[in-house]
Amino acid sequence: MMKCDLCDNSAVVHEVTVKHGVKNEVHLCEDHAKAHGMVIPTAEPVLEQVLTQYVITKRSSDRASRVRCETCGLSLADFRQSGVLGCPECYEALEKPLGAMIERAQNGGITHVGKSPKRSGSTIDRRLRMQSLMKELECAVASEQYERAAALRDRLRDMETAAPETSDPPAS
Repeated sequence: MMKCDLCDNSAVVHEVTVKHGVKNEVHLCEDHAKAHGMVIPTAEPVLEQVLTQYVITKRSSDRASRVRCETCGLSLADFRQSGVLGCPECYEALEKPLGAMIERAQNGGITHVGKSPKRSGSTIDRRLRMQSLMKELECAVASEQYERAAALRDRLRDMETAAPETSDPPAS
């Protein structure tokens, strides 16, 4: 049985949030949950909530089967089952749901990074790694993961002090 994060009572509220790929868990007893403005559901509304959630899920899957590509007739439900699009027009027809699926699959990443030119590739890659570490550091501090934040800060310092690799040939 889980204990409350703020006292030794058993936790009745377990909240897990994932933001920018960082998982944050909160476990609270009934008193602390109420103090934080959380509503503790009774058994009857929980059953109602579960049934409502099932009905909403069922409706969204019905909607998914109705969204179709006009060119090849592929539906979102068909894509979810096969994982393969039917034609180039599918990207436009299924743009919104595909974008959401891609974002979830890539932990929030929605832009293509691509390859870097060989001459300046190491410099660009290094800068991108540093930007990524900065974002991770901000998320770690925001979610109060201070040990992780310290490790990320140290990695950033090491990258800043290390001499950047230069692969540019001398000008002739």
